[in-house]
Amino acid sequence: MEFFKKYGLTVLTGVGVLLALIFYSLNVPRNREANLVERSVMNVFGPVLKPAAYVSDFFEEVWDGYVSLVHVHKENLKLREEIRALNERVVAGNEALYANQRLSRLLGVKETVKAPTLTASIVGEDISSWFRTMLIDRGSSSGLREGMAVIAADGIVGQIVKVSGDTARVLLLTDHASGIAATIQRSRARGVVKGKGDGFCSLEFTTREEDVKVGDLVVASGIGGIFMKGMPIGEVTMVKRGEYGIFQTVTIRPAVNTAHLEEVLVILRGGYE
Repeated sequence: MEFFKKYGLTVLTGVGVLLALIFYSLNVPRNREANLVERSVMNVFGPVLKPAAYVSDFFEEVWDGYVSLVHVHKENLKLREEIRALNERVVAGNEALYANQRLSRLLGVKETVKAPTLTASIVGEDISSWFRTMLIDRGSSSGLREGMAVIAADGIVGQIVKVSGDTARVLLLTDHASGIAATIQRSRARGVVKGKGDGFCSLEFTTREEDVKVGDLVVASGIGGIFMKGMPIGEVTMVKRGEYGIFQTVTIRPAVNTAHLEEVLVILRGGYE
């Protein structure tokens, strides 16, 4: 404050002169040669004005860069949102395509089955060391009853064992409690397919003399009236004939991979109240 009180008039006078000289120099005609005063002004203030111009250009470039970065950031956010929306559409499209393929295969099987059928989706599963079951989204309100057969495009899935209003539980053919009368398609050897609980089944009560080989297709025999005759059950993966006993040990890999199953067909016949 003391400085401005003492030198305020001098500083203001100097600033006024400086501004006047700068204004004067900027308005000098370009086609006239500078006089001694003008050259003196240019020599004095040239070194000051040149760095000032550089600083002004620098800050102008920084501001333009900042504005450009803000614009680029907004564009990136917009592009990311568009890419996310496109990815969602691609995923939804692929899901619709795969669902259409699965349902087309089921429709092909449905057309070959003479009995009425109902399509159901799998909504739950219980695959433990003791049980092999799954839950479907159809129940008694859709006409389902316990004992009805459940199939897929590749073959037999299992049998309904419990029904509620809108859902039903299916006992898979790999469960220990499952039993299906079966036939070796090639040799017509008979037996009963029992679940082993480990994702495989066994063909039991087949005598040692019966012709059974690895790779044979096992189909339902139709005995019992639950599963239609000729419906695929699985493929023989192992045959073992012991030195003693009258039966041979036959292991079967199911035709239907229940771990990847999403839709099934319920055959609306038979069953029990």
